[in-house]
Amino acid sequence: MGDPKKQRKKYIPPRHPWQKERLEREIVVVGKYGLRNKRELWIHQTQLRKYRHRAREILALPPDIREKHEKELINKLYKMGILHEDATLDDVLSLTVEDILERRLQTIVYRKGLAKSIYHARQLITHGHIAINGRRVTVPSYMVSRDEEDLITYFPTSPYNDPKHPERPQATPETPSVEEAAQSE
Repeated sequence: MGDPKKQRKKYIPPRHPWQKERLEREIVVVGKYGLRNKRELWIHQTQLRKYRHRAREILALPPDIREKHEKELINKLYKMGILHEDATLDDVLSLTVEDILERRLQTIVYRKGLAKSIYHARQLITHGHIAINGRRVTVPSYMVSRDEEDLITYFPTSPYNDPKHPERPQATPETPSVEEAAQSE
């Protein structure tokens, strides 16, 4: 079994804790994507920072080595669903944290219409009602790859699997939020 690995932080917090503009941006993103707290946002920002740093390192390499590493990074981000197939390193450098947050299981469950709201999607996932390829996934921050995106459904033994369940949302993709519905009226 061995010794457990030392736990390490998966994020880098902001350098200055009280910047009004940053705090306002963060609270909007946390609400839009239904994150539990800002720490979840910082984790994804750190992940994005690593991809962008890797892209800058690749740009500094000699052309023959650069080509190989560039393809590897772009293929990885393509399989994750973050970039399109014919992307370049400039596209990697222009990524935003929203591009990463769009690939979370919580967001995709909501976008597919399996949940009434982004918060409902989080609850369905943590309570074990969502499965990927028949396998239960209970982590809302699970990064869904391009291959797994079409395999997201309700878990077979979940009551939500019954189309007549009263709490099950009607299968309308891109269900508008309460704010969007109020704006359209």
